[in-house]
Amino acid sequence: MKTFSITDVGQKRNMNQDYVYTSENPVGNLPNLFVVADGMGGHNAGDFASKYTVKQLIKLIESSEETNPIKIMRQSIELANMQLLQKANENSELMGMGTTLVVATIVKEYIYIANIGDSRLYIINSGIRQITKDHSLVEEMIRLGEIEREDAKNHPDKNIITRAIGAAEEISVDFFEMKLEKEDTILMCSDGLTNMIDDNEICQIIKNQKTPEQKAQKLVETANKNGGKDNIAVIIIEPYVSEVKIC
Repeated sequence: MKTFSITDVGQKRNMNQDYVYTSENPVGNLPNLFVVADGMGGHNAGDFASKYTVKQLIKLIESSEETNPIKIMRQSIELANMQLLQKANENSELMGMGTTLVVATIVKEYIYIANIGDSRLYIINSGIRQITKDHSLVEEMIRLGEIEREDAKNHPDKNIITRAIGAAEEISVDFFEMKLEKEDTILMCSDGLTNMIDDNEICQIIKNQKTPEQKAQKLVETANKNGGKDNIAVIIIEPYVSEVKIC
């Protein structure tokens, strides 16, 4: 396995509210762990929300006695949500803060994913597949046939999300289980990337760069070149890459 992660403030923001965590080594009963969080809230509340949620999530996963990956993630995310709400109640400046969350772990040939909000996980091979589903107002409008997907990127309500950590005591998290193929590359990212680069271009960048570091850096560079209107978070995972490739 080879991985690389990066966050960037972008071209328009003064503060980076995106936060990433990666571990190729075991975290509690999970063999590895990858997390992207995109915080929201005034002042420094979004920055606090993403960082605090991820740090609490890691502690909760480390202490979980569950062995099933989905159960570990579900339990830990729900508890992290309650802890973020408690923090908000303790400090009026943090009221209303929240964060998206996409979490993944790879167990043998399977990837297990948890998602709430509009940060994404893709699998890229011969093409690109978005595995997670956005919890956003615009995505709901697309599903209902009210707007076309090509119009979504420039829609005035594209930043309104319908689910987030910290939004309510009861949260609805999506879970996915996928079997990985030999040549798969996994991309986890915030909407600061996907609002600046369309899926086809993301796929081409992934294919044209050699290492996870080059892929991640080229994605961030391109997003900034296209306007960089938001913070950018990227994790690249190559689960089956070998040290020596036969050409």
